[in-house]
Amino acid sequence: MEVRQFQERLGLAGLVDVHTHFMPERVLRKVWAYFDAVGPLTGMEWPITYRRDEDERVALLREFGVRAFTAMLYPHKPGMAAWLNTWAAEFAARTPDCLHTATLFPEEGVDTYVREAVESGARVFKSHLQVGAYDPGHELLDPAWGLLAEAGIPVVTHCGSGPQPGKYTGPEPVARLLARHPRLRLVVAHMGMPEYTDFLDLAERYGEVRLDTTMAFTDFSEGLTPFPRQELARLADLGDRVLLGTDFPNIPYPYSHQLHALERLGLGDDWLRAVCYGNGARLFGLERGDTP
Repeated sequence: MEVRQFQERLGLAGLVDVHTHFMPERVLRKVWAYFDAVGPLTGMEWPITYRRDEDERVALLREFGVRAFTAMLYPHKPGMAAWLNTWAAEFAARTPDCLHTATLFPEEGVDTYVREAVESGARVFKSHLQVGAYDPGHELLDPAWGLLAEAGIPVVTHCGSGPQPGKYTGPEPVARLLARHPRLRLVVAHMGMPEYTDFLDLAERYGEVRLDTTMAFTDFSEGLTPFPRQELARLADLGDRVLLGTDFPNIPYPYSHQLHALERLGLGDDWLRAVCYGNGARLFGLERGDTP
């Protein structure tokens, strides 16, 4: 298997994938329906390569050698986040290699359910500014961001303007958020595409900002929003804060393609080892033998 061969060549103990999607089945079906319609919306087809039942998807990640993964789930309206957090806690309890994931939305009570999620063991949060169509600087979110910054819990945030811009996507809203909460462990999903350079700037400015590789550098994304080659040196320098993400199962190509896309950047085996395992293992304490 290509994924296992990639790990064996690098001598990796496995992969840590910070951007995989698991959510209640009826919610996931709606997400898949959206991607089925992306062709008419963007002019490009987006087939779901791993459109399978939940148990099969978990088994596939294990077969790939993914030691720890996430359940990136997100609300698109008020009243959803607490319910999604309950589901995610149950999923993590029955799936020990899944990092307990939670989410949030600017609404009354958000500080309460975020605190409850943290106290129940949440290891990572998801914030989707594009789908949720909210300003990360919304005053209702401020206590929650402060709590997450204090707890050191990473927040994987879709904040770039790809594949379609939203009212609050782009670097400016995130820059304002980080100015207020500079210790927030914000993980910029998709490398911030297409605003790669702006989000590299933020990562250089704030030591707790990280970037995930989700769909970046693949043939699919390079055809739409190519990563600027003049920024590869900066990407190499930030190698200790780049994390493997894939968007499994909602990807229009095999899982192995994301790994090969990283390899062909030519940034070296040490960089690949850090991105695909070491950085995530350190962030989540897996190097100490902790369970996800």
